[in-house]
Amino acid sequence: MKPTPTSPETGGLLVFGAHPDDIEFGCGAVVARETAAGVRAHFVVCSRGESGTHGAPEQRVAEATAAAKLLGASVEFVDLGGDAHLEYGVAQSLVLAAIVRRVRPRIVLSPTVVEAQHPDHAVVGRLVRDAARLARYGGVAELQALPAHAIDVLLQYAVTPDGEPAGIAPVLIDVSEKPVRDAWVAAMEAHASQMKTRNYIELQLTRARLNGLRAGAEHAIALFPAEPLVFDSLQSLRRSARRF
Repeated sequence: MKPTPTSPETGGLLVFGAHPDDIEFGCGAVVARETAAGVRAHFVVCSRGESGTHGAPEQRVAEATAAAKLLGASVEFVDLGGDAHLEYGVAQSLVLAAIVRRVRPRIVLSPTVVEAQHPDHAVVGRLVRDAARLARYGGVAELQALPAHAIDVLLQYAVTPDGEPAGIAPVLIDVSEKPVRDAWVAAMEAHASQMKTRNYIELQLTRARLNGLRAGAEHAIALFPAEPLVFDSLQSLRRSARRF
């Protein structure tokens, strides 16, 4: 029998990133907020930064490992061809679907599928979208070693402004609490090799501040639903960004 979302075998947050820093820069504050509330989180990084301008793969892995710890998450790295060589295909989706079945999360976060960004981001977004579907199908021969699992929600994050999809109203997560923001900044600072390219910390904090002003909060992170969200009642809705 398939475990329900409330069973001990199922739950938590599973976050996918194309590169060793994507999760921290794109949605690290959301992870910090969730783990502070007792939610278990696990990262899956789909390359080791092999093609990056700064930082050898060993350094990038060490930075990502330290950053995940600062956010209260565990992390693993999978080989899908390497940085700048990720390809969209069934074989790659099945690798990620097996991880979904093993971790059995309630919520999955992945990069958006917008094309006008680093191509690896969009590829991983598409792979995770398909993997979440494949993980729930009991008859997939390549996944028979693990029981089928259906996640509750797939949300996508934009690593950079270029990755924000047009025409999709985001879910804004309030990350204003100082301990949450401090953990997020510390996790971004762990990726010291990437600060040689540009000030990513200032970029991400500015984006979060703009989203916060939009939502009547200090800072907020935008997540984009991969499909319509379903609520049990209107009482589950707390507030909207618009102030009438």
